[in-house]
Amino acid sequence: MDLNYFKKIRILDAGMGQELLARGLISRGTLWSATSLIEEKYNQLVVDAHLSSINAGAEVILTNTFTARKVRMEQNQAADRFYFANHKACELAKKAKELSKKNILIAGSLPAQNDTYEVDKRDKNIVEKDFFNQASIINPHIDFFYLDVISSGREVEIASNIIQKLNKQVLVGLHIKKNGKLPSGETITDVVKKCKNNSWLGVVAACVSPEIIEKTSTEFKKLNIPFGFKVNLWSVEEPLPVHRFNKAGFNEVGKNPNITLGKRDDITGKIFCEFVKKIIKNGATILGGCCETDSSHIKELSKLK
Repeated sequence: MDLNYFKKIRILDAGMGQELLARGLISRGTLWSATSLIEEKYNQLVVDAHLSSINAGAEVILTNTFTARKVRMEQNQAADRFYFANHKACELAKKAKELSKKNILIAGSLPAQNDTYEVDKRDKNIVEKDFFNQASIINPHIDFFYLDVISSGREVEIASNIIQKLNKQVLVGLHIKKNGKLPSGETITDVVKKCKNNSWLGVVAACVSPEIIEKTSTEFKKLNIPFGFKVNLWSVEEPLPVHRFNKAGFNEVGKNPNITLGKRDDITGKIFCEFVKKIIKNGATILGGCCETDSSHIKELSKLK
């Protein structure tokens, strides 16, 4: 992996989970996108979603492993499918790359290992074990890792060290709140200075609004490391409802996160394009989408490359 890869403008993919739901996925419990890995009838939806981003101009796609973390699987009574789901996500990403016949990269989505948008306060050994277990399954199939929506420097440091030991590089995705800090209360600068090691390819604001990205881009620029974003288009302002794990079980239908978070219809292609131009002007080179973005947004990004 070229350590300078993200020094040029690069296009990441769009969000996966909400796109799968829009394409007909029916979630089980709170497995959401992981349902598409476990139930074979939905596998093609994953491939098609990957291909939509690739054909729109994405140079990097993420494995669909965000909700295949161990805790989420356990609390939906699907722990026995943990290895299968993560391996299947890699298999489907590689299939999409092969079908596209394009020289794209595959990044392994390694998410926060407990609740989303919240600090994981569990014992360090437990957090470390969970990161390692998921990373070790994904590692053989990817070009680099993407730390997906991480809320504290402690988690970033644990995961970065594991990835370095696996001889892979990592793009670090930090979740940022309206105050410009991580949910842990740490600043972006503090986390980067404390946790950055030789495996880092860059850092992005992960699953945050356009407004937060614009507000924090100046701080990112001062870090002397490739930076950018994976923007979300949730309509609910902070604090975002935390998607806690329930015990609905795999055999019960779960609710679409859209019910509580909604989607912003005010961000047209033109508005999105103008927003991205501002961030590029501030030095961003890593451009991508998260929740409620789709291939139409990636197409707008690719026009600016």
